[in-house]
Amino acid sequence: MKILVCISKTPDTTAKIAFTDNNTKFDTSGVQWIINPNDEYYALVRAIELKEADASATIHLINVGGADSDAILRKAFALGGDEGIRVNAENSDSFGIASQIANVAKQGAYDLIFLGKETIDYNGSSVGGMVAELLSLPYVSLATKFELNGTTATITREIEGGEEVCEVGLPVVVSCNKGMAEQRIPNMRGIMAARTKPLKVVEPVPTEALTEIAEYSLPPAKAGVKLIDPDNIAELVRLLKEEAKVI
Repeated sequence: MKILVCISKTPDTTAKIAFTDNNTKFDTSGVQWIINPNDEYYALVRAIELKEADASATIHLINVGGADSDAILRKAFALGGDEGIRVNAENSDSFGIASQIANVAKQGAYDLIFLGKETIDYNGSSVGGMVAELLSLPYVSLATKFELNGTTATITREIEGGEEVCEVGLPVVVSCNKGMAEQRIPNMRGIMAARTKPLKVVEPVPTEALTEIAEYSLPPAKAGVKLIDPDNIAELVRLLKEEAKVI
């Protein structure tokens, strides 16, 4: 079984966010990059669990990005990836990224393609569906459980108000959500082995971005905290109604 896990590079959640060029570009100065947690904790770790249950399985990692993505791919190797492919292209829009992933996947004949439900920077949750469409494969989003019996997968996914359980034959594209697996920490053996695992760099296929960033903006600054005397219930109700507008 061949598994392809999509790995995205995202800013650390503690990074200071700023913009340049009239708020049209993200300022990467001094930013610490990490593996997108949804890709790492749920997609990659579930793939590793499947490999542990089937010694013949192999895990390939794919990233669309520049050479500064190599470090996060090496961390993914340390967790348990076997081989890596980096498409040497700067991130464009979701369609551009999906097109590069699909082009590589076509050549690899993968049984499973896993990716996180979304990245924690843009929260688009769109690449998985586009990859599946470009490959003419079934797609299951927001998966919280994944079980495999031969070539049939039983997948539990979140829906509004509950869960849905579906069965699908391989190959399939799955976006992975919380509950799919638990975070793992690389051990020393994995870290040492990661240095020598093969990482292939390929040039991108021509694609045209369908969207562009018009402007970035930071969220409004949080208002100061107001302390209300516990005996002044009338004032508390007034503030909740007139200022917070929650009642």
